[in-house]
Amino acid sequence: RGAAYPAWVLDKLGIETMLANRIAMGPELTAPRFRWVPYADALIFPLDNGAAEAANRDYAAFYPAEEKLLQQYVAESRLSALPATLDEYCRAVVSATLERHKRGGAVAEKFEIAYLRWLDFGPAAGDAAAATYAKFVRGGRPPAAEYKTLQDYLFAYLAREAGRLGLAIHIHVADGGGGNYDQRGSDPLLLTWLFNEPSLRKTNFVIVHGGGAPGAKHAGSLLSKSNVYADFSSWSFTMSPRLQAAALRDWLSTYPEHVLFGTDATPVSDRINWEETGWVATTTARQALAIALSGMINDGEIDRARARDLARLALHDNARKLYGLGSDPGDQR
Repeated sequence: RGAAYPAWVLDKLGIETMLANRIAMGPELTAPRFRWVPYADALIFPLDNGAAEAANRDYAAFYPAEEKLLQQYVAESRLSALPATLDEYCRAVVSATLERHKRGGAVAEKFEIAYLRWLDFGPAAGDAAAATYAKFVRGGRPPAAEYKTLQDYLFAYLAREAGRLGLAIHIHVADGGGGNYDQRGSDPLLLTWLFNEPSLRKTNFVIVHGGGAPGAKHAGSLLSKSNVYADFSSWSFTMSPRLQAAALRDWLSTYPEHVLFGTDATPVSDRINWEETGWVATTTARQALAIALSGMINDGEIDRARARDLARLALHDNARKLYGLGSDPGDQR
């Protein structure tokens, strides 16, 4: 089937539109069936990351790729090196990169940041962040606390810019692979400051993977915020349909307009590719949704018409609205 194969797979899975995490989209991943979600982690780690790499073997495996991607973003911004000041870095690299992504068709920016540090973002003074950047941008290893302040500042800046451009922020919030992944650092509640920050209210955030099995309850509690959403992607890898259904029922009973279907379809071995993991995810997600909604009907909480509405919100309409995919499903194919 050649270049038509990915879209054919979506047809078989019953998926109208797939968001694809890619540094760049391949020629066969074309809109409107495939929408681009590039990676943004590299932009908030502009200094020497040796201290973090030494502290955690999983971090050490991820940082080299981020550093390489940052070099690519700098080059694409028509610069030969990182700018000397933080203000110039934010303008000429961070904003410029997001603007290129937007022009290239991106609908969101993806962060895998729990593989690189904890999610405990907090307020960061601009002058302190600027001083750390200026002192270490040409070399040297910044103290951990000072570097965290810079990272927090850059993340908030990037999130504001994403809001300005109409790009959602996707954050991996769940268990992770690797023997040294620190689950404590990926609790959804660590994002509370970020979601409460007034300057970020125009930015939409998605708790990707919904906090996983341990964090689904915490993720659900954050959906009360008007700009926070959660998807239930990857749950098929760690949760049975019945366990998924219990978490989904909580979410759908409280904030159904903030619940998103997802798959996390990805290769896991030479024999199991994204097609197979996508099939498992879509199959179990639909089973879980059916269990959750049937339980709500049987308990007299909703009727069948409302169940259909909730299913459509979670599987289709919420994503259509969040990512601006159009009002007519036929236009999105």
